Amino acid sequence: MVTSVNPSPLPRTSTPQVTHAWPRLDPPLPEGVRVRVLRAAHGDPRAALELASVLSTRQLTGLDPLPADPASLVPATLRAHRREIRALPDDTRLLLLLAAADQYPVATHAFLRAVAAARLDTRPLDAAETAQLAHTTPGGIVFRDPWTRIAAYETASAADRREAHQLLARVLSGAGEAPRRFWHRGAAALGPSRRLAAQLGPAAAQARRAGEHALACALAERAAALTPDPHERPRLLARAAADAWHSGDGDRARRLVATTDNDALGGLLALRAGNAGDAFDALLAAAARHAAAAHAPPPGAPDPAVHLLARATEAAVYTGDLRRCREAAAVADRLGIVPPGTLGGLAAAFEGRYADARDLLQAAAGRCGPGGDPTQLIHSGIAALLLGDHTGAATATATARAAASARTRGETVTVPQAMEFRAYAEFWTGRPRAAEAGALEALRQAYTTGQDNGACHLQAALAMFAALTGDAEVCRDRAEAARSYALPRGLGLPAALALFALAFLDLSTGRFAAAAARLRALAAFGPGHGHRAIRHLATPHYVEAAVRTGDTRVARAAHADYDHWARTIRNPDELALSARCRALLAGGPEAVDHYRTALDLHACGTRDFERARTELLFGGALRRLRRRAEARDRLHSALAAFEHFGAPQCAAQARAELRVLGGLGGLGEPSAPARGADDLAARLTAQQLMVARMAAEGATNREIAARLLLSPRTIDHHLRGVFARLGIRSRIELVRLLGETDV
Repeated sequence: MVTSVNPSPLPRTSTPQVTHAWPRLDPPLPEGVRVRVLRAAHGDPRAALELASVLSTRQLTGLDPLPADPASLVPATLRAHRREIRALPDDTRLLLLLAAADQYPVATHAFLRAVAAARLDTRPLDAAETAQLAHTTPGGIVFRDPWTRIAAYETASAADRREAHQLLARVLSGAGEAPRRFWHRGAAALGPSRRLAAQLGPAAAQARRAGEHALACALAERAAALTPDPHERPRLLARAAADAWHSGDGDRARRLVATTDNDALGGLLALRAGNAGDAFDALLAAAARHAAAAHAPPPGAPDPAVHLLARATEAAVYTGDLRRCREAAAVADRLGIVPPGTLGGLAAAFEGRYADARDLLQAAAGRCGPGGDPTQLIHSGIAALLLGDHTGAATATATARAAASARTRGETVTVPQAMEFRAYAEFWTGRPRAAEAGALEALRQAYTTGQDNGACHLQAALAMFAALTGDAEVCRDRAEAARSYALPRGLGLPAALALFALAFLDLSTGRFAAAAARLRALAAFGPGHGHRAIRHLATPHYVEAAVRTGDTRVARAAHADYDHWARTIRNPDELALSARCRALLAGGPEAVDHYRTALDLHACGTRDFERARTELLFGGALRRLRRRAEARDRLHSALAAFEHFGAPQCAAQARAELRVLGGLGGLGEPSAPARGADDLAARLTAQQLMVARMAAEGATNREIAARLLLSPRTIDHHLRGVFARLGIRSRIELVRLLGETDV
């Protein structure tokens, strides 16, 4: 029997544009599974529904990867496509087969050369164009859709498929074309071949060096299928799994890892899409084993033990478990390994060794030169953020370079993480809409690439953005999504960030007791209390909530720890927030000097939103001290900043203070609906603007929900908010308004 290659199960290089709503399923699929099922179905909702109907319970819940061959599981979808292909003349079908073999799963761009070399008549392609199955372009054949391409390949005989691959291999003789040439040779193989398997391995390495990880995965996996050596097969499959992961095909990577005993790679995948505690155990054990093997890596190559220990430390940080951080530090010390600065700095901060943390983070933040390893660049950005240097992290281009470097190297899987930390920097430095839009795109990419743990972080980040910009329902939905995923998987960091989002929502809407209760858990001490990385974010707000509820005993201890951190890293914004805490705890006339100190420090910092919060609190304190003129100035400044941020609840607090002073001066009155594009964009959050555009284009609430990874109920909430902010009552008015403003 001829061994042929089915295009459908091999790595994909792009995500199809989703233009239809996802079918109704009961119970609904988790977002990550839903996105990947739709991707496996090439964006066709009917095929996605057919595929979902045959998945196992574990696959439907995301515990197991999706099947290797989706095309074989959607016979109803393919049946009509196959009939259309079979109705064509034989010479037309042969040309379509050659085009399909040339395009997928590996784009080899050799169709026209193959046609010329074989002196094939291309006039029969007119029949395919007449049937609207494909059309010709100067670059070759464009199929109507991916399923038509698959049908064109599958309906051909095995002998015809083999001849098509052999022809394409013959014409791929140029410099740098060896990986694609050997791909076609491998696809045309009749059975196991030691010689061909030995050629495919180096071809995969060449593709890998060129950043073509999807191609490298296809070659390594084909080499594993063709090698007669059972001892060589697991090594090739592990290499293929790593390439699949880098290319963004998380399901394929998980399937391949399951066929090997490579617990190090399994631990790495668990770190991104599994239980953080299990990932830590596997990675730490693998690091110790590699170090004990005492095999020096080749010159210039990274040390596997160092890499695995760094990932184990990252897993420990994600859990928020101080015991695991100490265990990783002990293993590193025993093996003589220094973890990367960011992770080492976080581990030191977890233990309260703030001076050590500062030095390690400063060293890591300095490694953000041009080019370089994307993971190291991400760590540089993270370190800058942790040190409070939000402008450095955003505009010194550490995270931007990380994303660009990852794309250049074909490491699709790394891009969402770089985008996440850039979004944090943009938000805190006064670009909330750009931050929200970037985080939404990163969320989509994280789900698409199988990084559900990263998606959980992004859900928590979006909950925080929604809390600060007043979208209460979105905040609760996102926080619930993050915490329900994070808690069973030991992901303490996103669980704590989501809890902070809910606490800030309480604080900004006057539910001070609820805010204090949530924030106390994040700012307190000892095992099981929040997460150390979120403690410093939460403490200034906890002090405010505690003062408003009159219970400051724990808050004073939390502030003392926060002040120690701020004085150690000497960042203006952190010092400003510590001074604000001191003002809140002092109260009365004594608070005034502390507030002035805080604002002087904010002037040297970058966190504009926190500066506005400080002015709001200072204005309230001045009002209570009957210093009305200065109070009014501070509150007007705060109100302007909150309106720029699109933070209506904080703006409402400033307006309430101004009303008490009698100095609102019309600033709180609703204005006429905005008619300019700039005004319209300023009145809506980034997510509201996206929803408004889609609604104006005619999309239903369910279709918008599918595209933005939200529930239809949340989309309805967004539209109601859009109508209220724009002073309109219907979608017809929305279409007219957006048409007038060209937004």
